[in-house]
Amino acid sequence: MQVTVIHDWNELQSAIFQDVWDEAIQRYRDNCVYRGMADNEWGLVPSLNRVCSHDLTLEKQMLRSFKKYGYADLQHVTSFWQLLALAQQFGLPTRLLDWTYSPLVAAHFATEDQEAYDRDGVIWCVNIDRMNLQLPDRLKVMLRAERGNIFNMEMLDRVGEGFDALRAISSKPFGLFFEPASAVNRIANQYALFSVCSDPSVTLDALPGMEDCFRRIVIPARVKLEIRDKLDYINISERMIYPGLDGICKWITRRYAALGPKYHQERHEE
Repeated sequence: MQVTVIHDWNELQSAIFQDVWDEAIQRYRDNCVYRGMADNEWGLVPSLNRVCSHDLTLEKQMLRSFKKYGYADLQHVTSFWQLLALAQQFGLPTRLLDWTYSPLVAAHFATEDQEAYDRDGVIWCVNIDRMNLQLPDRLKVMLRAERGNIFNMEMLDRVGEGFDALRAISSKPFGLFFEPASAVNRIANQYALFSVCSDPSVTLDALPGMEDCFRRIVIPARVKLEIRDKLDYINISERMIYPGLDGICKWITRRYAALGPKYHQERHEE
């Protein structure tokens, strides 16, 4: 797996936009998606596996309870996959992982946690076309027919309802990426999509033969605040990522926190 360690904002730009020129269409495009995390030591472990490592079968009970007790807000949701995406967005432990088409939104998630400024952050980059090579033939055919490389809700609904439908396609674990419907503003603002594995005990980066799909951009702790502050200048902040009063309050709290003296004391001493 390729690992790039950046040392400032300019190196971050170089790292995330390397090799994005598409000669075929004469445009700057790539086929990657991104995930930012506050700690470089964290792997691609879904919240389900962190919370329910003792019994992953609790996934079904949690989704059932989410639908039952959230009925007033969820009664219009008819797709299992949309229900799953909403559960993930609102904090229910699921086998999904959040990704974004925007490397700078991923940089936000790698630098937003003030309590993690003593640790290196990371942006995971995944080549979608390479990842799709491990898909079962039925799903490859579906993507080709749609002339796409990411599944949407309608395509997954045709695959079937629930995780059993994925397992029925292949006994070999596989992972796929899908776009949820933009039912809440944060999904649209985060330019979000999700990954899901057919077997919850297998993480995306552990799928056989897929090591060259991934690269990591490491953001050292000493440059996190620079990256964080410069993201604010281009309007990538909690105000945009989490639309509403909660996002505004998160942004204000961070903006007025004494982060400079706390984490850049060596610069004050100079």
